[in-house]
Amino acid sequence: MTQVEKWMNHPNLDAQLREELAHLSEKEKEDAFYTNIEFGTAGMRGLLGVGTNRINIHTIRKATQGFANYIKENGTKAMERGIAIGYDNRRMSYEFAMDSAALLAANGIRCYVFESLRPTPELSFAVRHHHCFGGIMITASHNPKEYNGYKLYDEQGCQLVPDLAAKVIEKVNAIEDELAIEVSLTEEQKKMITVIGSETDEAYYAKVMEIQLHPEVKKSGMKIVFSPEHGTANVPVREIYRRCGYQCIPVLEQCTPDPNFSNTETPNPEEKGAYTLALKLAKEQNAELILVCDPDADRMGVGVLHKGEYVLLTGNQSGSVLIEYILSQLQALGKMPANPVMFNTVVTSDLGEKIAAKYGVQTEKTLTGFKFIGEKVQKYMENQQKQYVFGYEESYGSLIRPFVRDKDAQQACLMLAEAACFYQAQGKTLVDVLNECYQEHGTYEETQVSITLKGKEGALRIKEIMASLRNEPLTEVAKIKVTAVEDYLQATRTENGKTAPLTGFTRSDVLKTYLEDGSWIAVRPSGTEPKCKIYFCVRGSSQKEAAEKTEAFQKVMKERVA
Repeated sequence: MTQVEKWMNHPNLDAQLREELAHLSEKEKEDAFYTNIEFGTAGMRGLLGVGTNRINIHTIRKATQGFANYIKENGTKAMERGIAIGYDNRRMSYEFAMDSAALLAANGIRCYVFESLRPTPELSFAVRHHHCFGGIMITASHNPKEYNGYKLYDEQGCQLVPDLAAKVIEKVNAIEDELAIEVSLTEEQKKMITVIGSETDEAYYAKVMEIQLHPEVKKSGMKIVFSPEHGTANVPVREIYRRCGYQCIPVLEQCTPDPNFSNTETPNPEEKGAYTLALKLAKEQNAELILVCDPDADRMGVGVLHKGEYVLLTGNQSGSVLIEYILSQLQALGKMPANPVMFNTVVTSDLGEKIAAKYGVQTEKTLTGFKFIGEKVQKYMENQQKQYVFGYEESYGSLIRPFVRDKDAQQACLMLAEAACFYQAQGKTLVDVLNECYQEHGTYEETQVSITLKGKEGALRIKEIMASLRNEPLTEVAKIKVTAVEDYLQATRTENGKTAPLTGFTRSDVLKTYLEDGSWIAVRPSGTEPKCKIYFCVRGSSQKEAAEKTEAFQKVMKERVA
């Protein structure tokens, strides 16, 4: 209530936010002010609105001023190299981006801000292309329309890893009064802001098109229905397809940059509602492929026409198909580098790792959050011990070539289309390719259950769930014995009653339980949404057995966390 009174009586409070605050209930005030909004696995993300626990012009300014203080601490060269700034279609994204640019300029820091909305991976590219010291992306990724967010990038175009983020957060937390931060520029300071656009676009498109392994592949028999879900993929994906000769049929109703996402049930390609209009159009056009991107165009969802029906692939499945195609063709073309390495996360399916091993590619795992993959990419770029060939997460995001250091749906859309055409020439669909992988490496069913727990009480309940799983660990799941448990917060692995250190990972609130049949279950709080997420990677002798086991495992876990 002290914070509520402070905001209500502060002369600098935005007029619209003041009006909103006056109409909040007591419970709404508590949720909006009980804590300060925090950085998670993908930066700062939350509901738009008034309060210290919300995304608004004042919390954005606090984050930006903290970032500015961090940049200034790194010296005049860092300030001169400057910061690239991008934004998506969401409500207030443009305003937050421009205000951030102005605030940085007022601090003597050069800025390169996009002229209009652009994908998150292009922002990552822009940091590298313009040799900036870092970047800011205003986006809430795949979250619902009520959200927005703020991602920070380092000089490699990689989201801030924990060590760097901690330094910025220290500067942010040192700012006691976000409402006191005002933005006004002199004419000289205005010159510190450079608007970027087509030149950066062209450089990015050129690099994306370079990833093609078979640019000559026959494309005439492949119709691709594409939706950007009202977001930033609309222009780049369609333009790249046009230049590369693919038949792209856009879902026009979802091509407008609409912050209300008026023509989609959800902008999240992990959910079936994101495909409703695309499926309708695909059936009308008898299209072989459906591709759907989230609003900031770092994630890609896939639908495949297979035996007269459209099959929606999970992120694990589309990732596995991409691995099979890319690695097989690198090998066939004699382009497989020495000491190849692929990256995925501790909650990503085992199937991709088995496919990679077949081609002599090592897999290294990271925590959830593509910044950890980006960090590994940079490490091997510097020491040349291993050569990057692919990186992906179960959450529908992958990176083909590391000229970007974040998930890149533009690259994924191009490579997936090429793979579909390549296999079509062999009389196969991408589902056929996936089934062949199952036959060779074992059948896997990967699913996720998300338990939404909003507000202060929800945050406490998620902590209770994780504590319960630690204090009373699972010994069996659906009569299948637990063989090992990895606790990434305690940095331990317990197997056969013996506990050993778990090394190579930053501490994170994740529990991963291994079962004697080769399956595993992982649980973690979401870093970007009020959810507790449960991941299942279930091994079966057939798809039927894997599906039956998955249903049994999910029932046990839902009862356990209820």
